[in-house]
Amino acid sequence: MTDLVVNRWGARFMGRRFPCSIGRGGITDAKREGDGATPRGVHRIAGLLYRPDRVAASALPDWAVPVSPSDLWSDDPRDPDYNLMVRAPHRFGHERLSRPDPLYDVILTTDWNWPEAVPGRGSAIFIHTWRRPRWPTAGCVAFSRADLVWIVNRIDPQTRLVVT
Repeated sequence: MTDLVVNRWGARFMGRRFPCSIGRGGITDAKREGDGATPRGVHRIAGLLYRPDRVAASALPDWAVPVSPSDLWSDDPRDPDYNLMVRAPHRFGHERLSRPDPLYDVILTTDWNWPEAVPGRGSAIFIHTWRRPRWPTAGCVAFSRADLVWIVNRIDPQTRLVVT
């Protein structure tokens, strides 16, 4: 099994080391919605999403799913669809997956608090592109675009995100 292992100093995968960003709240054993922390533990890679207007499908594995401008991710603990992808219009709090910046051009989703979400335990722990080197995230793990695409093209169904 090939795991993507992340700690506050960086990541390692397939014999390589990568700089990465984690949540502004550090790494936690008690993740809560809005705390800005990255949850410690072993997380399965649940999916791969991408912006087809910014990333060619041919640059990604064939299991990548394109997102549209109406695709959102619910981050409202009151929402029956909390921590799930939903479509606009959506009356509960959410994140737009088609962001104006490149952060979500390529997203690996994880099984953190998914698919049976516990309200308030945290949503949308993604692996995505960083804003700039080591700039903290809202709880996700982020890499340079080049490193993220390299990783995405080498993971397999057994790959896990291991946050230590």
